[in-house]
Amino acid sequence: MPRVAAAFLVLLCLGVAALAANFPALTGRIVDQANVIPVETRTALEPKLADLEAKSGIQLVVATVTSLEGQEIEPYANELFRTWKLGEKTKNNGVLLLVAPNERRVRIEVGYGLEGTLTDALSKVIITNAITPRFKAGDFGGGIARGVDDIITVLTTDSSEWQQRPSLRLDSPSAPQIPTWLFVAGLIAVVALAIVSPGFRWFLLGMLMNSGGRSGGGWSSGSGRSSGGGFSGGGGSSGGGGASGRW
Repeated sequence: MPRVAAAFLVLLCLGVAALAANFPALTGRIVDQANVIPVETRTALEPKLADLEAKSGIQLVVATVTSLEGQEIEPYANELFRTWKLGEKTKNNGVLLLVAPNERRVRIEVGYGLEGTLTDALSKVIITNAITPRFKAGDFGGGIARGVDDIITVLTTDSSEWQQRPSLRLDSPSAPQIPTWLFVAGLIAVVALAIVSPGFRWFLLGMLMNSGGRSGGGWSSGSGRSSGGGFSGGGGSSGGGGASGRW
């Protein structure tokens, strides 16, 4: 029930933000709209991200934005992920590391197909241990680089290996239970919004249709996502999995 309740709450947040934001274009695996990533950090990260995609099919994109345009980072990140269509369409194996420096918010948004590997709890650990301490010190390049390294570690190594790393160790793996009344309230809110908002009804229908195409894991060799030599998403989607933080 907690997962179902969380899904309804995500849908509610997305419904409130149904009007599309002015998202930056997906120009590469690193989109630094806020201009906070040093050149040397970008140079070091781009081959890692390309290698991850070539060997596993996982599309990990780093993005910074100048503004969340009045939204919370959760619906903004989810809609940006879906707009860019990160990950393979049949596997939904994309990941978005989003940083909003002006609002002091960061989020790891995870595609459907990777939720069982890069869990909400692990995403939170990475943000808390690797990213936000460096952001607090003004080291955006270091925080992003360390966050990317830890995400790749979780995605590409056996769990017994990364659990030995103190920075990724989960002392309390069980998440708190969502009260039943919150689940009911979220359900009522979603139904009410669907009744009064035709736009949200279409949005909800699109969510359901996309989730119907969800597929299991497995590794692929190379994704071949390009359009005339450019960079693009592969048709993947996310349902709100991941974690957020602030500093």
